[in-house]
Amino acid sequence: MKSIVLASAVAALLVLSGCGDKNPQVDANDGAAVSEQAAPVAPVQASTDSSETAAEYMARIEKELKTIYFDFDKFSIKADMQADLSADAAVANSNASKFQLKLEGNCDEWGSDEYNFALGLKRAESVKKALVAEGVNADRISMVSFGESSPVCTDKTKECWAQNRRVDFKLLP
Repeated sequence: MKSIVLASAVAALLVLSGCGDKNPQVDANDGAAVSEQAAPVAPVQASTDSSETAAEYMARIEKELKTIYFDFDKFSIKADMQADLSADAAVANSNASKFQLKLEGNCDEWGSDEYNFALGLKRAESVKKALVAEGVNADRISMVSFGESSPVCTDKTKECWAQNRRVDFKLLP
């Protein structure tokens, strides 16, 4: 009797300890784990305007990067987004060349959490491949998926949902 109780307790502990986090963090870089402190990057100096700090310089450059939007349930880059993607690659290779790029994949509210996290990562991966094809160094790019957890619009309309199907760019020092 004791062995059955002990075996049940051990089995229960194994099952309970295997439960994952409710909100998984997805971050991939060609299948390899990425730490927050990736390759060290030299400190970036602000522009020649001495009143602009490095953080302000980063924020100004980040505003030049255009968001890439996707169709419903798709992760392929639309033809009308190619020009924006080329412009982003040009910024990444010039003004932002001293920074790391973080691609943030996002989805609308349709689909399960798990599906949307995976779709957001696929969208970020598509943008990464396109940037690399335009000459951006792949080692400078990291990806994260926010799934549906970071909407820019919360109305229940098709136009609003379309705004949430996107990849945003963030610069990291």
